[in-house]
Amino acid sequence: MNDDALRDLFSRVRTIAIVGLSNTPKRPSAAVAEFMKRVGYRIIPINPGEKTVMGEKSYPTLSAVPDQIDLVDVFRTNEAVPGILAEMQQLGLKDAWLQEGVTCDAVPKGMRVIQDKCLAKEYQRLFA
Repeated sequence: MNDDALRDLFSRVRTIAIVGLSNTPKRPSAAVAEFMKRVGYRIIPINPGEKTVMGEKSYPTLSAVPDQIDLVDVFRTNEAVPGILAEMQQLGLKDAWLQEGVTCDAVPKGMRVIQDKCLAKEYQRLFA
């Protein structure tokens, strides 16, 4: 995805579900979530092991979220990604962001998946 397309994505997104977000402050997911929240995005934690994260209700799966999700940011292993993308496809979600070190060769048709890039770093690079 080129820079213009990334800028467009950031301008369309309001709510980001972060799969793998935990209450451990030193984890990269916490730093990214805190930054994205600070610049104005709503964060929805997806983690079955947490009740709340950063003051937000945490959900066990994307399917359990009652609100609209604009972007799914994934902090999970490569092996977990196909299942997450399949759940997204069932829910009609089209935009996924796979954090640094996370990739997937089998992207479902019709989905836009940014791979192996940090959401916060790309936002800073484009809008700083």
